[in-house]
Amino acid sequence: MRPSPVPAAAGVYGWHFEKAPCPDLDAGRLLYVGIAPRHMANRTSTQNLRKRVRYHYRGNAAGSTLRLTLGCLLGVELRRVGSGKRMTFGKAGEATLSQWMAENARVCWIEHDEPWTMESELISQLDLPLNLDQNRHNLFHGRLTEVRSQARQRARELAVSA
Repeated sequence: MRPSPVPAAAGVYGWHFEKAPCPDLDAGRLLYVGIAPRHMANRTSTQNLRKRVRYHYRGNAAGSTLRLTLGCLLGVELRRVGSGKRMTFGKAGEATLSQWMAENARVCWIEHDEPWTMESELISQLDLPLNLDQNRHNLFHGRLTEVRSQARQRARELAVSA
């Protein structure tokens, strides 16, 4: 594995895309922000910017709301996997999504010791259509919620994937 330019530190990260994941969104602009670690009152999180960004790029839809959102918008088929409770795009679909992200996704970040103090402010002040949490005011919220809901419903109707 080649060295990552993303620091193993706490902070806020933002995603923009050379090609937008759907025609209703503009390419080349900030569409989503996330934080690492999340604020946890009862335990210490081991997440940091490097781990989160890497997972968004290479993980699966069950562990990344960004991957779930992008895959649903791109029309990748969501499937129930394993016990049937988890939903991902399956091995082939996740690989397709990872390739699309490698070609189109760009990430930026800023280190911050308590990133949760910035998250609400960023979501309330910026137009971030791919963020759902704390973002009901966004014009894209209803559409994205519906796209993800339809993908989950279709996945429930299909057999569990290996």
